[in-house]
Amino acid sequence: MNLRLLRCFIVVAEELHFGRAAERLHMEQSPLSRAIRRLESELGVVLFERASRGIRLTGAGQIFLEGAHRVMLTFEQAKDNAKAAAAGYHDTLRIALSDSIARTRLTALLALCREEDPELEIRLFETSLALQLKGLRDDLYDAGFALSNDVGDGIIAEAIWQDALVVVMPSRHPLLAHKHVPLHDVLNHPLVLCDAEACKGCSQQVEQILSSSETQPIVAERVATHDLMLALVAAGYGVGFSSAAHLGACHYADVVSRPLSGCPSLLTTYILRPDAQLSDRLHGFIGRAGRIGP
Repeated sequence: MNLRLLRCFIVVAEELHFGRAAERLHMEQSPLSRAIRRLESELGVVLFERASRGIRLTGAGQIFLEGAHRVMLTFEQAKDNAKAAAAGYHDTLRIALSDSIARTRLTALLALCREEDPELEIRLFETSLALQLKGLRDDLYDAGFALSNDVGDGIIAEAIWQDALVVVMPSRHPLLAHKHVPLHDVLNHPLVLCDAEACKGCSQQVEQILSSSETQPIVAERVATHDLMLALVAAGYGVGFSSAAHLGACHYADVVSRPLSGCPSLLTTYILRPDAQLSDRLHGFIGRAGRIGP
């Protein structure tokens, strides 16, 4: 088996269509079909169910796809590490990001690292919390940031940043009558909230705050990104929640924020790492993260 076959398999699995996959791979459809059959022959399993309406992954194909992604990621990391070493970097940290981490804090941290440890290369990977935890356990990442400390065995979660939660609303909205908006007044309006799968940690923290009120929230939309939440709020779909650290990197003239009142409303960011001895570089990175912001 070679990396070419893995790439072919991954693209076909993503497209679930040999024609579209062949276009992405810049090859003819017949050689692609032969490559997939060769891979199935080498593995001794059927990866795709083929029918007149199209193809879909078998159970074995789903499991193999997870492993194929890990192999390709490991290869890309090894390639990039070799290039970094050739360019004069002595070490690399692989940092995963989940839950729409505040970009202003991340920018400040990266700038501080470049200033104090310019020979360190930092590679960033945006991923879901579930895949981040798996990657930390499989040595694909050295550390990560998320808004959840529900990490299970073998992972350490340390609270690193805390930001006051604010309400975001269109520039003309009844809630703007308040300088500090009571939570029960917010819950009289439709909400645009984080999707529980895509932003698990953020969703859990916001839901915990909402549960402190007896009023049942009206959820207009659930979204996977902070930017989409702001876009829907600006369009009048509802009001949402953010923080000053998140809003600092956004430019929506038609969205206004107000502090919450009458409830504990802090959004906590955690740095996650394997429960093992820290390297000097990772120890320094975590120390710098703790120096960013209040």
